[in-house]
Amino acid sequence: MSVRPPVVVFDVNETLSDMEPLGRRFAEVGAPPALLRVWFAGLLRDGFALAAVGAAEPFAVLAAEGLRTVLAEVPLDRGMDEAVDHVLAGFAGLGVHPDVPGGIRALRSAGCRLVTLSNGGTQVADRLLTDAGLRGEFERLLSVEDAGIWKPAPAAYTYAAHVCGVDPADMMLVAVHPWDIDGARRAGLQAAWVNRSGTPYPGYFTQPSVTVSDLGDLARKIGA
Repeated sequence: MSVRPPVVVFDVNETLSDMEPLGRRFAEVGAPPALLRVWFAGLLRDGFALAAVGAAEPFAVLAAEGLRTVLAEVPLDRGMDEAVDHVLAGFAGLGVHPDVPGGIRALRSAGCRLVTLSNGGTQVADRLLTDAGLRGEFERLLSVEDAGIWKPAPAAYTYAAHVCGVDPADMMLVAVHPWDIDGARRAGLQAAWVNRSGTPYPGYFTQPSVTVSDLGDLARKIGA
């Protein structure tokens, strides 16, 4: 069990948002829905590769260019530009996972300060949380675009701690991605791995401070 941290910082894509509906967007342009996972994994890979050499590009740029790559050999039912726009427009219609509203409100009621830290832009988090009726529970929406480098580079997490005016040890990252958990732990944060699917945690990554099945479970385990 972890001590309840003063600041809980949430990853956004897949952690808060349910991205599975984007698969329908792929199908609607004539592509296999399974390409969603291929595309998103490649997008993250390219962001990490740039971070490894100290560079960065906005999430939207990598998303669009990566989408052109995975759709290049697909018999689309429309032009490439229109197909890319159609898939990416799906971000505006995504909702949160069912466990998110209750978990967020329980953490906030317990006195935790809540922020987000995304490799994407803040407008996506703002729309997602506003539509879910949760925007008022968060004091800040942070993006690595302002940090100048993607997670899991240490500077992304220390940027969040600096903006929130706390030491890294007083923050807990909440994420579904083991690479994000590892990055946060190496930067000195606590970290909660949200394992909704029951998959094993990779042994080569730094272990999370706590593993939970959903955000309600997180609130219970840290005493909220």
